[in-house]
Amino acid sequence: MGSERRERLRVLGARLRGLRLEVGLTGAVLAQRAGVGQPTVSKVENGRMLPSPDVLGRLSSALGLDEPTTREVRELLAAVEAAPDDDQVSGEASPAGVLDDAVRSASLVRSFQCVVLPAMLQSAEYARHVFESAPNATPEAIGRAVAARVERQSLLYEPGRESVFVLTEGVLRTWPGNPALMLAQFDRLLAVESLSTVQLGVIPWRRAVPVMPRQGFTLCDRRAVVVETFRGEQVLTDAAELAAYEDAFARFAEAAVFGAEVRELLLSVMKEFQELGDSATR
Repeated sequence: MGSERRERLRVLGARLRGLRLEVGLTGAVLAQRAGVGQPTVSKVENGRMLPSPDVLGRLSSALGLDEPTTREVRELLAAVEAAPDDDQVSGEASPAGVLDDAVRSASLVRSFQCVVLPAMLQSAEYARHVFESAPNATPEAIGRAVAARVERQSLLYEPGRESVFVLTEGVLRTWPGNPALMLAQFDRLLAVESLSTVQLGVIPWRRAVPVMPRQGFTLCDRRAVVVETFRGEQVLTDAAELAAYEDAFARFAEAAVFGAEVRELLLSVMKEFQELGDSATR
């Protein structure tokens, strides 16, 4: 993140912290009232996370800000967004990007993917290959983006959150690096699948997809969907758009296998990668 952008983000965070202290709220209470995670409040106030307009609106409402002060913090956010970000990696809006903000503020996350593993499930090495494929990516920017992606995954373990991931089997077989990388990635998938806060489903190749997928997308609660494109991420909040993605996700989930069946499938594909790795070393 550029120095100018970082300084403006620090100013925004300090202003929000001051407003919270003025009304006598703790960070935990503010987070509860705003419907966001406590880590979100902490990171925003410390200038380590850029809040989305939705998150900023929730915080403003929870603080009971009047119209002039609400307008002031919105202008501070606009100033951050307008500042240059020289470290940005194409394909990940920033370490605290659109999808990051949307996921952090949601208690129910539903993600469908048909090519690449969901960001929340990627191992560090898998994520590194994702970012390395972006044009003009520098080693420093890649390292920061990978670290931010891995840090975001701590949300999977927070109580009160629910995450549902649905993949096509093709995602499991579209792999970067080498078989050893994928074996480690499958270990992570099996570990995450066992969490009580997570549901992982896969549409086996032997089943026809109910809808031809056009891109990956992530539903955040029932108020927004983040659609992933080659140029970045778009947030849609139109009711008709949301209803269409809700319906598509439900149909994909209905075609997927979960629980014991998905573990069996993961272990089966994992065995193939093991055999592929063994043959490569002979």
